[in-house]
Amino acid sequence: MPRGARKTSSTDIYHVMLRGINRQDIFEEDEDKKFFLWIIRECIKVSGCDIYAYCLMSNHVHILIRTKTESIGVIMKRIGTRYVLYFNEKYGRVGHLFQDRFISEAVEDDRYFLTVLRYIIQNPMKAGIEQRPGSYMWSSYRTYVDSFDHITDTSIAIDMAGGKEKLIEFLNENNNDTAIDVSEGGRKLSDKELKRKMLQVTGCMTISDYQNISKEEQRVCVLKMRKSGFSLAQIARMIGRSKTLIHKIVKEG
Repeated sequence: MPRGARKTSSTDIYHVMLRGINRQDIFEEDEDKKFFLWIIRECIKVSGCDIYAYCLMSNHVHILIRTKTESIGVIMKRIGTRYVLYFNEKYGRVGHLFQDRFISEAVEDDRYFLTVLRYIIQNPMKAGIEQRPGSYMWSSYRTYVDSFDHITDTSIAIDMAGGKEKLIEFLNENNNDTAIDVSEGGRKLSDKELKRKMLQVTGCMTISDYQNISKEEQRVCVLKMRKSGFSLAQIARMIGRSKTLIHKIVKEG
């Protein structure tokens, strides 16, 4: 089926997401995230784009960006291509790293701009990595608070919110914001469906089933679930273990 045309933003501002193929991790260590941010800085120099927010998660990336002389497609292709070359060479792999083309949505007004900004900043909270924005170092939140990262243009959001203090208060508010996310492109599965899929993949259907097998069998089950497309959060919920432990198992293989 041919791909649909990407919606063009009248403001030239887009919320963009890159995700790992089969939801696999695209960052193995902090050096990988540092290199990805270096690529963004270099692309800003070349394309003249503005970056208003970013968040690097284990298997996907969110960016709030305004294009200028180059299209969003050209910019994201440059970022993706350079990172894949780096990643494949470093880890001795070949082939695709990202799932299809990037996902994007047009940001057409100030209200939705601030909503998307908060959604990106709070991504680590939604993943259970931090309780409040600030402790996770791979998002642009700290730049809005008290630092300078050579990437994030904070002036637009601060003006929209009516000042820095009001913006920080807004970014910390509890909310039900929605925007494109790592689950985009497919229907979200219910726990019942996940249990059925877990049974097909591992032979286990409940937490008790999983806990009654050997430690090695548990490790193999986690790897099978991850390979079949379960997210870290889904695996953790289905087997009653922490995301930190799941991440460790997946990383060690």
